[in-house]
Amino acid sequence: MAKRGKKYRQAEELFDKEIDYTIEEACDLVKKTATANFDESVDMDLKLGVDPRHADQMVRGTVALPHGTGKSIRVLALVNEAKQAEAEEAGADFVGLDEYITKIEEGWAEIDIIIATPDVMGKIGKLGRFLGPRGLMPNPKSGTVTMDVAAAVKEFKAGKLDFRVDKFGILHTSIGKASFDASELRENAMAFLQTVNKLRPASAKGHYIRSAYLSTTMGPSVSISRSSIMSI
Repeated sequence: MAKRGKKYRQAEELFDKEIDYTIEEACDLVKKTATANFDESVDMDLKLGVDPRHADQMVRGTVALPHGTGKSIRVLALVNEAKQAEAEEAGADFVGLDEYITKIEEGWAEIDIIIATPDVMGKIGKLGRFLGPRGLMPNPKSGTVTMDVAAAVKEFKAGKLDFRVDKFGILHTSIGKASFDASELRENAMAFLQTVNKLRPASAKGHYIRSAYLSTTMGPSVSISRSSIMSI
């Protein structure tokens, strides 16, 4: 077992690890566990009762958090010349096509989101082996393949999240920063949970959200009660 630092151990003493807390309580507690000298992210981890190996149990979607994530999102718009001015005016950090395809093939990945139009997906398809493992491949289901480039850029810059369950049935995402008010974290958490609940596969059996935790970047996890989640 890894040896924990003094600040981490002190943070653990702020709550009972054997207790499952309400969302409101967890948001209050997780702020108190943030002891780093930077503004830590507040992350939510969900264990879902799904088997992602089956296509009909893959949980993937997007959510626009009411208060954003607190992060600066770097957006690349891979679009033809006719759409480039639109992407730039909407606030995309990088705009272009062939030159960025080449950069990505050479290993460049200093981006968080890639937005593309349907007409260029034939060119982008070859980047799958680079972008797929990083979760950056544009996809219509996540809203990153669209003709309305301006709207997509603005939404993701404002804090829209693209999430996808991993092979172990776990969803991990950031819902804000430790500097957020507890009420802002709660509203972001509830928006995320509501979206995940709506995406429950028809083939999923038993409990869907089996466990939920909140934690800061450097802090311990606070367990959220299932009754609190089910009441959303």
